[in-house]
Amino acid sequence: MKPNVIVALLVGLVLGFVGGRAASGSKTITGNTPTVAQAANKPARAVDPTVFKVPVDGAPTKGSVNALVTLVEFSDYECPFCSRANTTVEQLQKDYGSKLRVVMRQNPLSFHPHARPAALAALAAGEQGKYWDMHSLLFANNKKLDGESLEGYAKQIGLDVAKWKADMADSRLGAAIDKDAALAQQLGASGTPAFFINGRFLSGAQPIDNFKALIDEELSKAEGLVKSGVAPGQVYARIMEKGVERAPARAQQQAEPPAAAKKVDVPADSPVVGPATAKVTIVEWSDFECPFCSRAVPTLNKIKETYGKDVRVVFRHQPLPMHSHAKLAAQASMAAHEQGKFWEMHDKLFANQRALERGDLEKYAQEIGLDVNKFKAALDSNKFSAKVDADAAAGMAVGANGTPAFFINGRFLSGAQPFEAFKPLIDQEIAKADKALAGGTKAEDLYAKLNQDNVNAAPAAPAAPAEPAVQKVEVGNAPVRGPKNAPITIVAWSDFECPFCSRAVPTLEQVEKEYKGKVKIAFKHQPLPFHQNAKLAAQASMAANEQGKFWEMHDKLFANQRALDRASLEKYAQELKLDMNKFKTALDSGKFDKQIEADMADGSAKGANGTPTFFINGRTLVGAQPFDAFKRVIDEELKKTGAVAAEAK
Repeated sequence: MKPNVIVALLVGLVLGFVGGRAASGSKTITGNTPTVAQAANKPARAVDPTVFKVPVDGAPTKGSVNALVTLVEFSDYECPFCSRANTTVEQLQKDYGSKLRVVMRQNPLSFHPHARPAALAALAAGEQGKYWDMHSLLFANNKKLDGESLEGYAKQIGLDVAKWKADMADSRLGAAIDKDAALAQQLGASGTPAFFINGRFLSGAQPIDNFKALIDEELSKAEGLVKSGVAPGQVYARIMEKGVERAPARAQQQAEPPAAAKKVDVPADSPVVGPATAKVTIVEWSDFECPFCSRAVPTLNKIKETYGKDVRVVFRHQPLPMHSHAKLAAQASMAAHEQGKFWEMHDKLFANQRALERGDLEKYAQEIGLDVNKFKAALDSNKFSAKVDADAAAGMAVGANGTPAFFINGRFLSGAQPFEAFKPLIDQEIAKADKALAGGTKAEDLYAKLNQDNVNAAPAAPAAPAEPAVQKVEVGNAPVRGPKNAPITIVAWSDFECPFCSRAVPTLEQVEKEYKGKVKIAFKHQPLPFHQNAKLAAQASMAANEQGKFWEMHDKLFANQRALDRASLEKYAQELKLDMNKFKTALDSGKFDKQIEADMADGSAKGANGTPTFFINGRTLVGAQPFDAFKRVIDEELKKTGAVAAEAK
């Protein structure tokens, strides 16, 4: 994916993608979280003339049914850009009065843990006629969306709290949110906020003038319809009659060149459905806690039904670091696989993504008829942890850093794509398989041949953009790991709450392993303003550094990104056996504020405004890049120092 596409998607998600998904699916492959300033200064762009068919029935609405312009917003109450856009929407309502109707639909993103409860809180308030009251409070307090705060808002707006709680737990409201999110995907609005103005798509927290330009254009058209005899209350329905029901499948879009195919193996111990002699092998990297992965399940089922024995599906694990239950769920699936019931557990896990605690997993094991003692023993011993880690590393190596990711005879397809995106690729591969079989290829050798043929035929990678000038980057008093005189110095600007930063951690570990003794890594802080716990976590890491345990705390923080409040930080400090009085005093006094702020200023001056950003001997590498991206720069730098030649001797 092109770097400018990645940045655009991330801005839409957050951030959004993709958030991917991170664009279509939780699928950002390399990520660099944008700063608030970057998002705010996003340039205006031309609006696609396509009119999408966007239903308004059943959704919270503010404004007259006779309004000539309808703005449908897909939003996330924990998204900082949505909160900012809400101010814009409120101003538009004042400016356009009865001419503008606003319709809200929910699209809580997977990496915002409080977004879905907040959406449920708003819809439950709507059951008592106070959706918009709750809506305003949620956006005004989008950093305080825990359960206690939500209940406080319910009391503040005078709800019957007992009824409100019961409605929040009602599966009907959860289904409404899922339906909204699925509609957003269908329309290509994967990130938040996303707007459809009389069906025309406007993405992100754009300046108010961009909204007004489109509203004015649509208002003029609507007035023309009214003059021709269409009743004001029928204008939106008339416009929708010719609307497009879904965004074009990604595979059919021409804006982006096809991704290079990869050599993808099929481990003997991976769960498989379909024969080894199938004409098409789909290797999927997935995460049981990822909502986009669950959306892909019906598509894969349709593929199996449509193509039968012509298709084999292989499941591999990529539990993402921001999904706290994903790895345990992956291990549970392999414990079920050991007993011949992987796919039964697979279906249970995806059907119950919000209930993946240890007790839940044991319950599912019992329900599908496993030997529960054997199942528990597998989890207790971490028997399948290495398998899950190996899958994840293999996924990173081929570019499957986000989920879901699919390789169709090695050809990459990213995200929760519809069946129509898979079909042309599968049909093409079946035609190739038929030709190969007719030419004498044995059925058992088919996958290896077609995979290699696709790798050989893949388009050459586009030329890399010009690299920024090499900068002088001082390590200063940053925490450092590695030999003092290492020929390679990597200075990382990072944020403990940033999901893309956590994805970079295993890559850096791989770098240290592959280049043992040749690389040192320095850590600098860039806590982004929309990550509410990031700065406190940075302070905690430096308080641990003061006691000689920065890297131990670093690993704790990245492993627990959803739990970075003060109490959690103290818990980690205790687990690391720090002097607790000294640790607490450091946090209370803001002792390391100046160093963190100095890191932030230094990073911004060097262009490290988003996270993660790396400087390898002063050369810039932006985002959660794969190992190969680091390897290229490191090898070039080692050649300059003569380290490679010296080793060869």
